[in-house]
Amino acid sequence: MTYLLLFSVAMLGGVTAFSRPKIDSGYYKLALVFAGSYLFSITVIHILPELFHESNNPGLLGILVLVGFFLQQVLEYISKGVEHGHIHVHEKGHRHLESTAILALLALGLHAFLEGGMLANGNPGRSTNSLLLGVLIHKAPEAFALVSVLICEVSKRKSVFYLLVFALASPLGLFSSQYLMTGDAVSLTYFNYLFAVVCGNFLHISTTIVYESSSDHKFNARKMIVALVAAGIVVVGEIIS
Repeated sequence: MTYLLLFSVAMLGGVTAFSRPKIDSGYYKLALVFAGSYLFSITVIHILPELFHESNNPGLLGILVLVGFFLQQVLEYISKGVEHGHIHVHEKGHRHLESTAILALLALGLHAFLEGGMLANGNPGRSTNSLLLGVLIHKAPEAFALVSVLICEVSKRKSVFYLLVFALASPLGLFSSQYLMTGDAVSLTYFNYLFAVVCGNFLHISTTIVYESSSDHKFNARKMIVALVAAGIVVVGEIIS
Protein backbone atom coordinates (compact mmCIF):
# COMPACT_ATOMS: atom_id res chain seq x y z
CA MET A 1 0.00 0.00 0.00
CA THR A 2 2.85 2.41 0.83
CA TYR A 3 4.48 1.76 -2.53
CA LEU A 4 1.22 2.50 -4.33
CA LEU A 5 0.60 5.70 -2.36
CA LEU A 6 4.08 7.06 -3.04
CA PHE A 7 3.78 6.33 -6.75
CA SER A 8 0.17 7.44 -7.27
CA VAL A 9 0.44 10.74 -5.35
CA ALA A 10 3.51 11.74 -7.36
CA MET A 11 1.82 10.79 -10.62
CA LEU A 12 -1.39 12.60 -9.69
CA GLY A 13 0.47 15.78 -8.77
CA GLY A 14 2.45 15.68 -12.00
CA VAL A 15 -0.47 14.82 -14.30
CA THR A 16 -2.45 17.74 -12.84
CA ALA A 17 0.20 20.11 -14.17
CA PHE A 18 -0.52 18.97 -17.74
CA SER A 19 -4.16 20.02 -17.52
CA ARG A 20 -3.69 23.02 -15.24
CA PRO A 21 -0.20 24.46 -15.74
CA LYS A 22 -1.35 27.68 -14.09
CA ILE A 23 -3.21 27.50 -10.78
CA ASP A 24 -4.26 30.06 -8.22
CA SER A 25 -0.95 31.03 -6.63
CA GLY A 26 -2.60 31.99 -3.34
CA TYR A 27 -4.08 28.55 -2.65
CA TYR A 28 -0.99 26.85 -4.04
CA LYS A 29 1.26 28.75 -1.63
CA LEU A 30 -1.03 27.94 1.30
CA ALA A 31 -0.79 24.26 0.39
CA LEU A 32 3.00 24.57 0.26
CA VAL A 33 3.08 26.28 3.66
CA PHE A 34 1.03 23.45 5.16
CA ALA A 35 3.35 20.86 3.60
CA GLY A 36 6.47 22.71 4.72
CA SER A 37 5.28 23.24 8.27
CA TYR A 38 4.14 19.63 8.58
CA LEU A 39 7.44 18.31 7.24
CA PHE A 40 9.46 20.58 9.53
CA SER A 41 7.38 19.63 12.57
CA ILE A 42 7.54 15.88 11.97
CA THR A 43 11.31 16.14 11.50
CA VAL A 44 11.91 18.14 14.69
CA ILE A 45 9.35 16.43 16.93
CA HIS A 46 9.53 12.85 15.72
CA ILE A 47 12.46 11.87 13.50
CA LEU A 48 15.40 13.73 15.05
CA PRO A 49 14.62 12.74 18.68
CA GLU A 50 14.40 9.07 17.64
CA LEU A 51 17.68 9.28 15.73
CA PHE A 52 19.61 10.88 18.57
CA HIS A 53 18.02 8.62 21.18
CA GLU A 54 19.23 5.50 19.36
CA SER A 55 22.69 6.81 18.51
CA ASN A 56 25.93 6.19 20.39
CA ASN A 57 27.53 9.08 18.54
CA PRO A 58 25.10 12.03 18.53
CA GLY A 59 27.86 14.45 17.55
CA LEU A 60 28.40 12.62 14.27
CA LEU A 61 24.67 12.58 13.61
CA GLY A 62 24.59 16.34 14.10
CA ILE A 63 27.36 16.76 11.54
CA LEU A 64 25.48 14.55 9.07
CA VAL A 65 22.30 16.56 9.54
CA LEU A 66 24.37 19.62 8.66
CA VAL A 67 25.79 17.80 5.63
CA GLY A 68 22.28 16.95 4.48
CA PHE A 69 21.20 20.55 4.90
CA PHE A 70 23.93 21.86 2.61
CA LEU A 71 23.61 18.92 0.23
CA GLN A 72 20.03 20.01 -0.31
CA GLN A 73 21.32 23.47 -1.12
CA VAL A 74 23.38 21.94 -3.93
CA LEU A 75 20.41 19.89 -5.16
CA GLU A 76 18.25 23.00 -5.07
CA TYR A 77 20.80 24.84 -7.21
CA ILE A 78 20.61 22.04 -9.79
CA SER A 79 16.81 21.72 -9.73
CA LYS A 80 16.17 25.49 -9.53
CA GLY A 81 14.08 25.05 -6.37
CA VAL A 82 11.46 22.71 -7.81
CA GLU A 83 11.46 20.54 -4.69
CA HIS A 84 9.92 23.33 -2.63
CA GLY A 85 7.37 24.42 -5.17
CA HIS A 86 9.02 26.91 -7.48
CA ILE A 87 7.09 26.86 -10.74
CA HIS A 88 8.82 28.20 -13.81
CA VAL A 89 6.57 29.46 -16.58
CA HIS A 90 8.24 30.80 -19.72
CA GLU A 91 6.96 32.64 -22.75
CA LYS A 92 5.70 30.51 -25.61
CA GLY A 93 8.54 29.23 -27.72
CA HIS A 94 11.16 29.75 -25.02
CA ARG A 95 13.16 26.59 -24.30
CA HIS A 96 16.22 25.61 -22.35
CA LEU A 97 18.59 22.76 -23.08
CA GLU A 98 17.11 19.36 -22.31
CA SER A 99 20.07 18.78 -19.99
CA THR A 100 18.49 21.30 -17.59
CA ALA A 101 15.39 19.13 -17.25
CA ILE A 102 17.50 16.00 -16.80
CA LEU A 103 19.57 17.64 -14.05
CA ALA A 104 16.39 18.73 -12.28
CA LEU A 105 15.03 15.20 -12.55
CA LEU A 106 18.26 13.70 -11.15
CA ALA A 107 18.32 16.11 -8.21
CA LEU A 108 14.67 15.52 -7.36
CA GLY A 109 14.98 11.79 -7.99
CA LEU A 110 17.87 11.49 -5.54
CA HIS A 111 15.93 13.39 -2.91
CA ALA A 112 12.83 11.26 -3.49
CA PHE A 113 14.90 8.06 -3.32
CA LEU A 114 16.37 9.05 0.05
CA GLU A 115 13.06 10.07 1.60
CA GLY A 116 11.48 6.82 0.41
CA GLY A 117 14.21 4.91 2.24
CA MET A 118 13.20 6.54 5.52
CA LEU A 119 9.84 4.77 5.37
CA ALA A 120 11.35 1.28 5.59
CA ASN A 121 10.02 -1.05 8.28
CA GLY A 122 12.54 -1.88 10.96
CA ASN A 123 13.35 1.74 11.73
CA PRO A 124 11.92 2.34 15.21
CA GLY A 125 9.83 5.48 15.36
CA ARG A 126 10.27 6.42 11.70
CA SER A 127 8.02 4.06 9.75
CA THR A 128 4.87 5.74 11.07
CA ASN A 129 1.78 6.98 9.30
CA SER A 130 2.61 10.57 10.28
CA LEU A 131 5.96 10.40 8.48
CA LEU A 132 4.35 8.84 5.42
CA LEU A 133 1.75 11.62 5.39
CA GLY A 134 4.51 14.20 5.59
CA VAL A 135 6.26 12.71 2.57
CA LEU A 136 3.02 12.46 0.58
CA ILE A 137 1.82 16.02 1.10
CA HIS A 138 5.28 17.23 0.16
CA LYS A 139 5.48 15.01 -2.93
CA ALA A 140 2.31 16.19 -4.73
CA PRO A 141 3.30 19.87 -5.15
CA GLU A 142 6.88 18.75 -5.83
CA ALA A 143 5.71 16.63 -8.78
CA PHE A 144 3.43 19.43 -9.99
CA ALA A 145 6.32 21.90 -9.99
CA LEU A 146 8.63 19.40 -11.72
CA VAL A 147 6.20 18.87 -14.59
CA SER A 148 5.65 22.61 -14.88
CA VAL A 149 9.36 22.84 -15.64
CA LEU A 150 9.48 19.81 -17.92
CA ILE A 151 6.67 20.95 -20.21
CA CYS A 152 8.60 24.18 -20.82
CA GLU A 153 11.80 22.35 -21.75
CA VAL A 154 11.01 18.96 -23.33
CA SER A 155 8.22 17.32 -25.31
CA LYS A 156 5.05 16.11 -23.59
CA ARG A 157 6.00 12.49 -24.24
CA LYS A 158 9.37 12.95 -22.55
CA SER A 159 7.72 14.88 -19.72
CA VAL A 160 5.45 11.91 -19.01
CA PHE A 161 8.43 9.56 -19.08
CA TYR A 162 10.46 11.75 -16.70
CA LEU A 163 7.44 12.04 -14.39
CA LEU A 164 7.18 8.25 -14.34
CA VAL A 165 10.88 7.98 -13.40
CA PHE A 166 10.39 10.51 -10.61
CA ALA A 167 7.28 8.75 -9.30
CA LEU A 168 9.23 5.48 -9.07
CA ALA A 169 12.14 7.01 -7.13
CA SER A 170 10.56 6.93 -3.65
CA PRO A 171 9.13 3.41 -4.00
CA LEU A 172 12.56 2.27 -5.20
CA GLY A 173 14.20 3.91 -2.19
CA LEU A 174 11.75 2.18 0.12
CA PHE A 175 12.32 -1.18 -1.58
CA SER A 176 16.11 -0.80 -1.40
CA SER A 177 16.05 -0.02 2.33
CA GLN A 178 13.68 -2.89 3.03
CA TYR A 179 15.83 -5.30 1.05
CA LEU A 180 19.08 -4.26 2.71
CA MET A 181 17.57 -4.41 6.19
CA THR A 182 15.92 -7.77 5.62
CA GLY A 183 19.18 -9.28 4.41
CA ASP A 184 21.21 -7.57 7.17
CA ALA A 185 23.47 -6.26 4.42
CA VAL A 186 23.70 -2.88 6.14
CA SER A 187 23.46 -2.27 9.88
CA LEU A 188 20.85 0.03 11.38
CA THR A 189 23.67 2.34 12.50
CA TYR A 190 24.58 3.14 8.90
CA PHE A 191 20.94 3.64 8.04
CA ASN A 192 20.72 6.14 10.90
CA TYR A 193 23.64 8.02 9.36
CA LEU A 194 21.80 8.12 6.04
CA PHE A 195 18.56 9.21 7.69
CA ALA A 196 20.42 12.03 9.46
CA VAL A 197 21.44 13.34 6.04
CA VAL A 198 17.82 13.12 4.86
CA CYS A 199 16.70 15.01 7.97
CA GLY A 200 19.04 17.80 6.91
CA ASN A 201 17.36 17.72 3.48
CA PHE A 202 13.94 17.98 5.13
CA LEU A 203 14.96 20.89 7.34
CA HIS A 204 16.28 22.83 4.37
CA ILE A 205 13.24 22.20 2.17
CA SER A 206 10.62 22.81 4.85
CA THR A 207 12.13 26.05 6.17
CA THR A 208 12.65 27.34 2.62
CA ILE A 209 9.01 26.65 1.76
CA VAL A 210 7.72 28.58 4.77
CA TYR A 211 10.28 31.40 4.47
CA GLU A 212 9.77 32.01 0.74
CA SER A 213 5.98 31.69 0.77
CA SER A 214 5.38 35.38 1.47
CA SER A 215 6.20 38.24 -0.87
CA ASP A 216 9.16 40.22 0.51
CA HIS A 217 8.95 37.90 3.54
CA LYS A 218 6.18 39.98 5.10
CA PHE A 219 4.00 38.60 7.87
CA ASN A 220 0.85 36.89 6.56
CA ALA A 221 -1.78 35.87 9.10
CA ARG A 222 -3.41 33.23 6.87
CA LYS A 223 -0.12 31.49 6.20
CA MET A 224 0.84 31.65 9.86
CA ILE A 225 -2.46 30.01 10.81
CA VAL A 226 -2.00 27.29 8.18
CA ALA A 227 1.54 26.63 9.43
CA LEU A 228 0.36 26.42 13.06
CA VAL A 229 -2.46 24.04 12.11
CA ALA A 230 0.01 21.73 10.36
CA ALA A 231 2.35 21.81 13.36
CA GLY A 232 -0.58 21.21 15.70
CA ILE A 233 -1.62 18.11 13.77
CA VAL A 234 1.88 16.67 14.22
CA VAL A 235 1.90 17.46 17.95
CA VAL A 236 -1.53 15.88 18.49
CA GLY A 237 -0.46 12.84 16.48
CA GLU A 238 2.61 12.40 18.66
CA ILE A 239 0.59 12.70 21.87
CA ILE A 240 -2.00 10.19 20.69
CA SER A 241 0.60 7.68 19.52
